[in-house]
Amino acid sequence: METIITDIMNSYGYLGIFFLIMIENVFPPIPSELILTFGGFMVISSNMTIVGVIIAATLGSVVGALILYFIGKILNKERLIKIVTSKYGKLLRVKPKDIESADKWFNTKGNITVLFCRFVPIVRSLISIPAGMSEMPMFKFLLYTTIGSAVWNTALVCVGAFAGDKKDAILAFIDNASHIILIVLIILIIGFIIWFYHRKSKKAKSRS
Repeated sequence: METIITDIMNSYGYLGIFFLIMIENVFPPIPSELILTFGGFMVISSNMTIVGVIIAATLGSVVGALILYFIGKILNKERLIKIVTSKYGKLLRVKPKDIESADKWFNTKGNITVLFCRFVPIVRSLISIPAGMSEMPMFKFLLYTTIGSAVWNTALVCVGAFAGDKKDAILAFIDNASHIILIVLIILIIGFIIWFYHRKSKKAKSRS
């Protein structure tokens, strides 16, 4: 993976960084931490600049996020409701009012969600889909996506640029930190799901 990334950057410069980050946003398993940190390393051994790498990476992030945003618009709320109310959709145990509640929550807290999720591995890409599904205004989506992506990209590119001969240790630290963040996020999501269904069951019992 490292060889492929450096080969693309050496061959295509800023365009290569733009392409790699755009693909990373559409296919989250490709690690942006690795791409951006190597982009910072490349500043030392090429004619690329830190600012240029950050701009190319941020443009790639925004274009990749837009692709998933429009996928979300295609899978809109109405289509999801049709899916969960269908014969097989009922197996998901999700009701139309659950989708309505999620959509309402995203409409009120979507801005801050899109911004801060840009710092969370994998989620920073996937958050674009519910933003599109909830029809978050394009201007707001682009604004918060650009800000969040620029901050994330700047941090990792600068780490790479100033790491020098400590790059292997830096990469290992970033990789471990990303895994820890992801594990914590998964635990929080599981906790939220348990709490959500527990609250639903209590309401159902109180009505009966």
